Amino acid sequence: MRFLTLSFFLMVLAVLTACNKDLSPSEQLAKDIEDIKAELARQNLTATETASGIHYIITAGGSGGSPNSQSTITAFYKGEFLNGAIFDQTTGSPFKTKLNELIQGWQEGIPLLQKGGKGRFWIPSALCYGPSGRGPIPPNTPLYFEIELVDFQ
Repeated sequence: MRFLTLSFFLMVLAVLTACNKDLSPSEQLAKDIEDIKAELARQNLTATETASGIHYIITAGGSGGSPNSQSTITAFYKGEFLNGAIFDQTTGSPFKTKLNELIQGWQEGIPLLQKGGKGRFWIPSALCYGPSGRGPIPPNTPLYFEIELVDFQ
């Protein structure tokens, strides 16, 4: 009987520890930033960090001012998971839309660029698609973008 009780207890313990526990928003942000910093270190890159946790590198300065949240932007981009797998990118023509209709990470990141500027952005999941994910992007996934701001109005 002791063996059955012990076996049952161990089985329940194994099931409980195997369950994927949801992280609080602050815990998820800390995990995302840790993952982003690990990727930057792996690539031997130094990025600037915003208060919200976006890490970025401006690779081409551009000129002519920066867009605001009400601007319509025209941009080329490539979106990747931190492992380098591409999930989306512009091909041919640039992408055009209102900045305030994009993910929060872009709403914060793109105004750091000037017209003609290019940047690399590592964005925590809460500023992308959060705990729900979207399409090929799983829940709580930080993302990487290369963005060229072609124009804005």
